[in-house]
Amino acid sequence: MKIDDNFLERVYSGDKRAIARAISVVEDESEGREEILRKIYPKTGRAYKIGITGPPGAGKSTLTNALVKLLVSQGYKVGVIAIDPTSPFTGGALLGDRIRMTDVGMLEGVYIRSMATRGSLGGLSMNVVEACDVLDACGKDFILIETVGVGQSELDIAKTADSTIVVLVPESGDAIQAMKAGLMEIADIFVLNKSDREGADGVAATLKNIIHLKPPTEDNWIINVLKTVGSLNKGIEELLAEIEKHKKHLEESGWLKKKRIANLTKKIYELVHNRLDYTFWNDEKRKTLAENLDELYEKKQDPYTYVDTLMK
Repeated sequence: MKIDDNFLERVYSGDKRAIARAISVVEDESEGREEILRKIYPKTGRAYKIGITGPPGAGKSTLTNALVKLLVSQGYKVGVIAIDPTSPFTGGALLGDRIRMTDVGMLEGVYIRSMATRGSLGGLSMNVVEACDVLDACGKDFILIETVGVGQSELDIAKTADSTIVVLVPESGDAIQAMKAGLMEIADIFVLNKSDREGADGVAATLKNIIHLKPPTEDNWIINVLKTVGSLNKGIEELLAEIEKHKKHLEESGWLKKKRIANLTKKIYELVHNRLDYTFWNDEKRKTLAENLDELYEKKQDPYTYVDTLMK
């Protein structure tokens, strides 16, 4: 597509159709993708990214809805990226979290997009990061990234987001599962949602004890456990206050810049890797590989020696 100044101005002004088109070009890796990303880059870096993750059924979408409404009521512009697992048939998002967020999607200054993971282990793809850049450039104050909470996505979200919220529920020993899944290592804030259910106080106490026994975080942030009931809008103001407290801590300690530089470093590595991969695999090399696959399969030559030959 043609990327002219008029189109970009529509993106910057918050035009939903232009934003949707820009994200589609980025997500589908269509013509014009790099031009968009190059031109919007100077306008990125202002939005604060909040990751929301946790096991299925924890009420993440309900909590996200409530948080978006509160942010909008305080005059903020909000973007939401709802990460779905990729459909093996279409390559697109499978669950359609956006359907559950239609009410907040109509609010002024809110843009919601459901995207596929497309990562081999269900992690966040680079396209998700770049979609966040589009929302950042169009003037969003906060970008909420909600994952389905399986596979690699939790670890990836911690690296992408400025603040990571891990949402749990009182049932099924989520506190112990959180430890096993490595969620303890990525949480900046724990939220015990549906905390009006039986056993909530006990689970909250267990989480606090586990956190107390952990070594201090690298940035000396003290992780808190908050109780919410997203469906009743309970505890949402306290959650936003904790997010703002963490944001202030990162800014004043210099860790926000450190985290973002680490993300930028990773992005450069990935761009270089993708460029080298694209330029290396020309038609001739693909043909050569196809011609050698039978020999490799029959063990007449090994992959390592073959790659050495291919690289020469």
